[in-house]
Amino acid sequence: MAGGWARDGAVNEQIEASINDELARLKARRGPVGESLTHCAECDEPIPEARRRALPGVKLCLDCQQERDGRGRVCARINRRASKDSQLK
Repeated sequence: MAGGWARDGAVNEQIEASINDELARLKARRGPVGESLTHCAECDEPIPEARRRALPGVKLCLDCQQERDGRGRVCARINRRASKDSQLK
């Protein structure tokens, strides 16, 4: 493939550098690290041993984490297929 003034392999090096940068960014966002708490930081309920082993550095119980992630919210359903006449009111 012709690369203009770029040396051979420069495009592949840029792609590999982009991939490595993204992998480094994802590893940095990995989540909590370090020693896990035995009790939840918010509700003081015990955190199960299996959760502490699976997620080193976990600070919240499953219920509090789900609430924080927004999974506990009720999602409002919107009818997006309604006719235009009903939307003109």
